[in-house]
Amino acid sequence: MQLLVVDDDEAILQLVSIHLEQAGYQVEKASNAEVALAFLQRQPFDLLIIDVMMPGMDGFQLAKHVSEQYGIPMIMLTAKGQIEDKQKGFEQGIDDYIVKPFETQELLFRVNAILRRYRKSIHAGYGLGNVRLDTESWELTIGQRRFIWPMRELEILSFLLQRSGHNVSRWDLIDEIWGESLEQPEYTLNTHINRIRERLKRAEATIEIVTLRGFGYKLEVRG
Repeated sequence: MQLLVVDDDEAILQLVSIHLEQAGYQVEKASNAEVALAFLQRQPFDLLIIDVMMPGMDGFQLAKHVSEQYGIPMIMLTAKGQIEDKQKGFEQGIDDYIVKPFETQELLFRVNAILRRYRKSIHAGYGLGNVRLDTESWELTIGQRRFIWPMRELEILSFLLQRSGHNVSRWDLIDEIWGESLEQPEYTLNTHINRIRERLKRAEATIEIVTLRGFGYKLEVRG
């Protein structure tokens, strides 16, 4: 599980990160909202832990942006205990709220509880726009219709759906789907991406694979 901790207090940032890593989580650290947003552009996260009081964009503003753009569960850390601040946090999409100072064990309990709930809610399926893919049955639904695609194309679509809205490197995609078994990896990937694009177009999907020149792709809803 990949977590992102956002706090301008270096001591809190290090303390929280160390305990999360000891509990088995992979952790990235951001000292402000702008750094956090840059992380979110580059890679997916399973949960964010956000401090309220930060210079520039504060925790409430960051939570609102994350809730609208990424739908990632969030815990807010704050030194304030007023009910008005808690209400504001929940209105911005926060899942839980911990007042400083807190016991690190309490934070771990809350992180575990939120991730359990979240995993149950997303099941084993991924979706964007009018496209849904169940990765247990590999059943693909576009709009109200079900489709049967070649397995390799479903694997590529699944990889992109899991990272929808994020930049995906061509080589990360090749390594995930084929490993080192390809003699002409880029040609093979291009062929599959073109087929997926054509299938999505014919099925009137509301999503598209955008090419990021010199890097890879991004899956997003059509503008």
